[in-house]
Amino acid sequence: MKKFGFLSLIIFALFFSKSFAGEGMWIPSLLSKFNIEDMHKEGFRLSAEDIYSINHSSLKDAVVIFGGGCTGEIISDKGLIITNHHCGYGAIQSHSSVENNYLKNGFWAGSMNEELPNQGLKVTFLERIEDVTEKVNEELKANLSERERRYKLRDVFKKIENEATDGTDHKAVIKSFYYGNEFYMFIYKEYKDIRLVGAPPSSIGKFGGDLDNWMWPRHTGDFSLFRIYADKNNEPAEYDKENVPYNPDKHLKISLKGIDKGDFTMVMGYPGSTQQYLTSHAINLVVNKRNPQRIKLRDKRLEVMEKYMEKSESIKIKYATKHSRVSNSWKRWKGEIRGLKRLNAIQKKQKLESNFTKWISEKPERKESYGSIIEEFSQTYENYTPYVMAMDYFREAGYSAIEIMRFAYNFKALLETPNNGVKENLKDRTKDFFKDYIPAIDKEISTQMLKAYYKKVDETFHPEIYNIINNKYEKDFSGYINNLFENSIFTDSNKVYNFIREFEASDSLKIINDPAFELVSSFVKVYQNDIVEGYDQFNMKLDSLYRIYVQGLKKMKKDEKFWPDANFTMRIAYGEVKGYSPNDAVDYRYYTTLDGVIQKNATGKKDYVIPDKLKKLYRNKNFGRYAMESGELPVCFIATNHTSGGNSGSPVINANGELIGINFDRNWEGTMSDYMYDPSQCRNITLDIRYALFIIDKFAGADRLINEMTIIK
Repeated sequence: MKKFGFLSLIIFALFFSKSFAGEGMWIPSLLSKFNIEDMHKEGFRLSAEDIYSINHSSLKDAVVIFGGGCTGEIISDKGLIITNHHCGYGAIQSHSSVENNYLKNGFWAGSMNEELPNQGLKVTFLERIEDVTEKVNEELKANLSERERRYKLRDVFKKIENEATDGTDHKAVIKSFYYGNEFYMFIYKEYKDIRLVGAPPSSIGKFGGDLDNWMWPRHTGDFSLFRIYADKNNEPAEYDKENVPYNPDKHLKISLKGIDKGDFTMVMGYPGSTQQYLTSHAINLVVNKRNPQRIKLRDKRLEVMEKYMEKSESIKIKYATKHSRVSNSWKRWKGEIRGLKRLNAIQKKQKLESNFTKWISEKPERKESYGSIIEEFSQTYENYTPYVMAMDYFREAGYSAIEIMRFAYNFKALLETPNNGVKENLKDRTKDFFKDYIPAIDKEISTQMLKAYYKKVDETFHPEIYNIINNKYEKDFSGYINNLFENSIFTDSNKVYNFIREFEASDSLKIINDPAFELVSSFVKVYQNDIVEGYDQFNMKLDSLYRIYVQGLKKMKKDEKFWPDANFTMRIAYGEVKGYSPNDAVDYRYYTTLDGVIQKNATGKKDYVIPDKLKKLYRNKNFGRYAMESGELPVCFIATNHTSGGNSGSPVINANGELIGINFDRNWEGTMSDYMYDPSQCRNITLDIRYALFIIDKFAGADRLINEMTIIK
């Protein structure tokens, strides 16, 4: 299929053909303008209105934002949602304990009365999309500085959003596209009573663990089930026992037909971020500086966590989500480096920039509009790099890595507004923090991170706390951290609760002089005074340059159709079921089966442990109606759909608009697709819906849930 992502045509001429490439994340409201004819040529049987409509129910009405960073889909007329196990992981963990370890053993509500509420969890429906480019541009004055433009846009967005939602319970969000060349408004409706319905044990839902993360072949049953509850009028409501299951406008039908090589597939969801238009200078920064330093820092954090998690089942539960969050990006960054180097991405970007410079030179008016923009990029990135490096270390070796720092900084609120509301909020934060906190882990990580920051970050960006570590402790980082943990009130939950209860305004110095608060304040001070200003200044400069650059690229390739970078708005990606060859003499087929689960289990590796019941079902070949014609039970499959973070949990849909799988990952060789898409290597990894149904039906015996669904043979 001829695709229209401009970088695939410009940069990937080597791969370009009539083949089903798969690049692009398209705005659903514009499918009739840009994509639907191509989709029909490749076998799609529905109309653009069947995907997105504001006049009648459409597929968009069955696809939701799940929580704050995943996608989910409705699969029954009683508001049943399926998403990834890793998307529901935090909710599953919150209900888990050593006595009732739902992460380890799974959870299946026997009735609606047993479905578990989840404070703070919400799902969000897209109501409609509006092109507000003209409205926004009418409010922008000429000759605004980039900083003035940024603040003006905030005001303009707020004005238009408020006008659109006045008198309703809807929420409006305007997003910038093509670096500010276009603007679209997304109108949403949120539901807040979301209950856990079912989840397989982690040995199924997270089968393969970190060992298989980002990899193919994959054998992971990565799904969990939730339900939306509403008030008696089917409207959003806070949790209440009297709420009833939500009756959706649309739910997805589920196909048992399965997939074959070359089949059309479509992914609907909320990809978080791509950066396809970055210049060679930015790619060089990612490949040779940013990713390597971040990987090294997370190596150290993961090593410490794993050492303690192996010692205790309780610690393993407490740090399961934290470990997963740290390792996820760690492995992706490694894949990005590999993929971008293999593609010679820097050189290909340089070739594009050379062609762009040549195009500019052909006409005087182009020189006036675009000048020496590539040279400007080069200089800006050179000046930007020290601030990027310092920002990364602030996050990866400071505020985000050292748990006690983040926790202590919450108490800044008591210095500003010491009322009962703040105290109650801090009590809740204290409860959440200590529920999953092991001081010994934090001590080791803190020591290593502070030492790494000191050695690798330019002195310009050193917090003042290093003067104390150097002078008072003679650069003994371990001694400093030991003293901090011995003397800070923030390392002991009882001390914290007592402090909150008895706090008076006169006690402010106890916070200010606390060693943990002193540490975080020192880091925040250097962040605010020395890092963030320069970081933002160069980001604004780059935004301006990219706005001009992308505008110019679209004019240079005026006959091509450009897809906008992902920005956590609903997108459509479409491709075909297809295997790939990552290395010489290695050919991966497009699907896996339960046979592979059993084979991996036989290796004895800890990430491949499975429940005895699953082994028994396999031995007896008790697969029911979910088996393939060959008699095998399908588990996962891959296709060429262009996905990113945020697409976790997205429905994978066949040519008839039916659910055939749940997107949950990308292959490691294709993780560079956020920067550069390679049709020969980039694959999205999908849980075959038949495996999910098999687990629900045969493994869990939750036939009440199967009976809710509309299943087509």
